[in-house]
Amino acid sequence: MKCECGGRAVYYRRYEGRGWCKSCFVSSIERKFRHTVSKNRLIQKGDRIAVAVSGGKDSLSMLHLLSGIRGFDMVAFSIDEGIGGYRPKGIGCAAELARGLGIEHHVYSYKKELGFEIDALQDILGQVKHCTYCGVFRRYLLNMKARELGASKLAVGHNLDDEAQSIMMNFVRGDSMRFARLGASPGVSANVKFVPRIKPMRDIPEREVAAYAILKGIEFAGDECPHSFDNVRRDMQSLLNDFELKYPGTKQQIVSFYDRLKASLPVPEGSVQECVECGEPSSGRTCKACELLSGIRKRPDQSS
Repeated sequence: MKCECGGRAVYYRRYEGRGWCKSCFVSSIERKFRHTVSKNRLIQKGDRIAVAVSGGKDSLSMLHLLSGIRGFDMVAFSIDEGIGGYRPKGIGCAAELARGLGIEHHVYSYKKELGFEIDALQDILGQVKHCTYCGVFRRYLLNMKARELGASKLAVGHNLDDEAQSIMMNFVRGDSMRFARLGASPGVSANVKFVPRIKPMRDIPEREVAAYAILKGIEFAGDECPHSFDNVRRDMQSLLNDFELKYPGTKQQIVSFYDRLKASLPVPEGSVQECVECGEPSSGRTCKACELLSGIRKRPDQSS
């Protein structure tokens, strides 16, 4: 198979019906990334972007792509949840890439920030609650540490597949509030302690992110979290993958339709205050992280 330039194709896009050589494919990903940033005005001159890097293909490709854009400051950071045999490899990959790009990199751990490692909670909480708690704590620390690093924006590596899944999940759940807050730059709070998130990878399919990372020689951790389990997102992922296989371009169409629809959606309203326990942004008197932490600390079998 040949690329349109005449070179040997290394990647085939079914939704376009054509092959791409290495050079043309890499260039197309970089153009798409820059277009997403520009179209959605994700980054302004003088911004300081905190880049959340787990060590997976999405976040490390994002870090590499952001390093090619000028006019703003950037710092990378990782959250170590304390998942033995899994997170250390990812953090190592993140540290290595950041070092190679000359980007400052920090690591923050659940152990130091919250007083425990997530592995210690599985026997106490069970699989489902364990993953739910971890997600809440991770988002909590991402915002807190991005702010402490002086960031004006927090960049997360959500790709096209992630975005399409979130759109459909919130649709079938009837969650209009979360549905309206999706997009390349999700709902921004006026609270000064909230760091606005941006998703510069959200127009790039997951398979193409992986191909880009491999072709650029970016070493990433490809293992799945050992604590992951079947849930709504995984079911939606499987469903959309089946549709994409049968109807190429399905995921792009879902995201494109959402972007057109969002312009007519009412802006979600809701007061944001500061948690009485920790001072972080919260929709209620106490933030979700502090509620969960309080419950954990009351358990007689909680171990640190």
